[in-house]
Amino acid sequence: MITFYRANERPFGAFSNLFRRRIDLHGRSFPTAEHAYQSLKPRDPRVRDWLLAAPAPALLALAAHTIPSEEVDPAELMARTANALLGFHTRPGWSRLRYPWMLQCLGAKFAQHQDLRDLLLSTAGRQLVEAGRIDDDAGRRWGIVNGRGSNYLGRMLMKIRAELLGESYVDVDLQARLDAGQAQLVEAIGAQGLGTEQ
Repeated sequence: MITFYRANERPFGAFSNLFRRRIDLHGRSFPTAEHAYQSLKPRDPRVRDWLLAAPAPALLALAAHTIPSEEVDPAELMARTANALLGFHTRPGWSRLRYPWMLQCLGAKFAQHQDLRDLLLSTAGRQLVEAGRIDDDAGRRWGIVNGRGSNYLGRMLMKIRAELLGESYVDVDLQARLDAGQAQLVEAIGAQGLGTEQ
């Protein structure tokens, strides 16, 4: 098993969305995969631009995670407070479209940078786990924190790795989430005025 979390941890910190590596996606350029991912979360383009102007990827992630989710979780009070203070809501359908959108962001990252692709391929046959340290809804969704979580980030990386190797990757739960959010993703990309090419 390979665990990763902080972008500055060598060598597997490169798997973190906060790892500083520019990606181009749907005609736009982003400083990190985290920037690309968070760019679709707000429905208000002014909020999106404000988030993307964060001076560090970690600040972007912190700010974006206070945007209300469509799910009830322990951070609900904080989310409602952020919503009242910032005056915006999460894009409709975010709870579904975030999965295929994350996969697109990760796919772009590893397709566009040979060294990152080589690093990912070097992990063949090993389980990849984002070993999160913040025990909240997002931490448990994308990684595993204190032994609990879904590890969707690690699972998506394993899916991309398998595809790069020409192998099949069977993850029924992940595939169901990817399929369930595809229509909302196409709609959100269109609303942003982005092309639908990959």
